Amino acid sequence: MAGLELLSDQGYRVDGRKPTELRKIQARMGVFAQADGSAYIEQGNTKALAVVYGPHEIRGSRSKCLHDRAVLNCQYSMATFSTAERKRRPHGDRKSSEMTLHLKQTFEAAILTQLYPRSQIDIYVQILQADGGNYSACVNAATLAVVDAGIPLRDYVCACSAGFVEDTPLVDLSHVEESSGGTQLSLALLPKAEHLALVEMDARLHQDHLEGLMDAATRACKDLHAVLDRVVREHLQEVSTQLVE
Repeated sequence: MAGLELLSDQGYRVDGRKPTELRKIQARMGVFAQADGSAYIEQGNTKALAVVYGPHEIRGSRSKCLHDRAVLNCQYSMATFSTAERKRRPHGDRKSSEMTLHLKQTFEAAILTQLYPRSQIDIYVQILQADGGNYSACVNAATLAVVDAGIPLRDYVCACSAGFVEDTPLVDLSHVEESSGGTQLSLALLPKAEHLALVEMDARLHQDHLEGLMDAATRACKDLHAVLDRVVREHLQEVSTQLVE
């Protein structure tokens, strides 16, 4: 991650954050009444929307039905207006297919699918505005949507990106930081047990640096867990108040 000065001599990043500081996070649950679960999240300028349907009967071919657990159907897409460059294919391209697979792997590690045999759970996530950390924002939005749908999880799934600048780990990377080159790591964590749901790196990294980068990403995921837990508790309080009224 060289070229542009991403870390000042005083230890501040381009957007004024410290190396281990998350971007500002805002989130809402229950944004769509028609879905079983839904959530909207903003991580800095990255905005994501997640919708969950199910568990419901298997749709389409019965051959994909699993007798001991639910089938997870995930789909990732980017709105055509999500980046400065208009996307011709909001989903179906190689990157979207890769992200869809990552989401499926992540939530198969977290959702108690064995409680819903011969069923299907649909998770649809769309990036409305992209400014770095797309996978992380999608996972965090989908976690809130799954909770909103009342589907049991082993734990919250919290995801965060991380990278290196001059041997200093940075967490929750912005688009500028992602675009400047260098190794980037995406980590999805079940924080209470510290169980890794997914780890992905897009370049080689010397093993001496891996532990420091993983530690920084793990701490960031735990900070995210506190934020997501607060959002869930506030939503439950709001729903409870409405029911009493």
